Amino acid sequence: MSARVPPPVNEPNLAYLPGSPERAALKGRLEGMASERIDIPIVIGGREIRTGAVERTVMPHDHAHVLADWHKAGPPHIAQAVEAAAAAHREWGSWPLEDRAAVFLRAAELLATTWRSTLNAATMLGQSKTVFQAEIDAASELIDFWRFNPYYAEALDAEQPISTHAMWNRMEYRPLEGFVYAVTPFNFTSIAGNLPTAPALMGNTVIWKPASSAVLSGYYLMRLLEAAGLPPGVINFLPGDAVQISGALLDSPSLAGIHFTGSTPVFQGMWRTVGETIARYRNYPRLVGETGGKDFIVAHPSADVQELAVAIARGSFEYQGQKCSAASRIYVPQSLWPDVRDRVVAMMREMKMGDVADFTTFVGAVIDRKAFEKISGYLEDARRSARIVQGGGANDRHGYFIEPTLIETADPGYRTMCEEIFGPVVTAYVYRDDQWEETLRTVDATSPYALTGAIFSRDREAIRQAGAALRYAAGNFYINDKPTGAVVGQQPFGGARASGTNDKAGSKLNLTRWVSARAIKETFSPPRDFRYGYMVEE
Repeated sequence: MSARVPPPVNEPNLAYLPGSPERAALKGRLEGMASERIDIPIVIGGREIRTGAVERTVMPHDHAHVLADWHKAGPPHIAQAVEAAAAAHREWGSWPLEDRAAVFLRAAELLATTWRSTLNAATMLGQSKTVFQAEIDAASELIDFWRFNPYYAEALDAEQPISTHAMWNRMEYRPLEGFVYAVTPFNFTSIAGNLPTAPALMGNTVIWKPASSAVLSGYYLMRLLEAAGLPPGVINFLPGDAVQISGALLDSPSLAGIHFTGSTPVFQGMWRTVGETIARYRNYPRLVGETGGKDFIVAHPSADVQELAVAIARGSFEYQGQKCSAASRIYVPQSLWPDVRDRVVAMMREMKMGDVADFTTFVGAVIDRKAFEKISGYLEDARRSARIVQGGGANDRHGYFIEPTLIETADPGYRTMCEEIFGPVVTAYVYRDDQWEETLRTVDATSPYALTGAIFSRDREAIRQAGAALRYAAGNFYINDKPTGAVVGQQPFGGARASGTNDKAGSKLNLTRWVSARAIKETFSPPRDFRYGYMVEE
């Protein structure tokens, strides 16, 4: 690569203070978007397709309010997407990295300026995020992905083997041979933007299935990429039935990789299918997945009570706990628990729940009825088998609202300490102060997941002990901070065990999965005699 990517810096979060221009722009876009009902097509090879089989996008916090009708892909469209990706691959894969990078750098600049209020408003209305949660996700984090990934790609391209005066050795980082299947979740617009574009940056073509509950923001992302100059067919936007689309694409010999964020059972099912179908593929598909989490905060008796309480409140309840990294199990020593509990409860009682277009709102609605019913079931069980300290209410008359809920249990193996809930529910286990090391072993062994976790302590030896005992319990480990809020370029994100392949989105590690390296040796003075020197008679 002859040109140099501009050194990236993290995009600042706008504050949306009263009287600020960004607040006025976003308020206007929220009002405009809420007043319209748009028609969202499939996009294959740059062509919009309307199938007539439509689903609705509603506001989770006002589920009678329809924002959009989106067209579902069927078997013919899946086949068309495979063909479009193959057709685009021939040219896109031959573009120099600098030209591909320019598309995403332009997308970042568009999002930082003229598209910012649109993506934020779509995320707020369609996914019930507050203004701050939308800003750090749909704007800042995605801008960072699109600026840092080209920088890391350039660094990878610069990694070349040793050469001599007689030979020139080169490493060509080719795109994979086939298409990449990107499956994105509802909870982060930035993930929806990164999963298709990271492989595309490396020269791959992509078939993208957005979450059915986030088609609105996904469609605007697709339009933004087109505005940035992304050629037709490089990314094909294919909303529809997940089982049907995955079944067809995983059966295709052209499947080159899967870039996935979602539930652990779904990803394990995909892995199983790929294994059973392995002989059909042209190449061994790359499987990259970030899946579930049962993220912890463990407090040492030396922890600062106020800092711990704020971390629990923010880490557990921001975006209704619908983050893979959200704190959902906490371990607090007996000596601190009464004070920590009371401070957290006081904060919970101040959290306003409601319409996210009201900027005083802290908690919106959970994403849909299925999530509402699942979380409600956990609350019912907690009423019988544990103790609800605060919250526990659920109301779906107007929107899918679950109150921020704090549960206390005497059983460290209780289901809300072990199972992923994906809602505004956190469970506390109170341990004896003299059981610190035993508690660390419990934290490590309780859950199959290993995504994020946090330790709070002012004792360096305790921090060291926790770091060692929990070395494999979290791919992102936080010391005296909540276990959410990873920033591109600062805390590359991903976990292991049942939480995924830990390929660290927003880093060079992730980009290496989307290339197939070719080593090239060019000899300037080839030998002209088959014989070696040792063969000469003495």
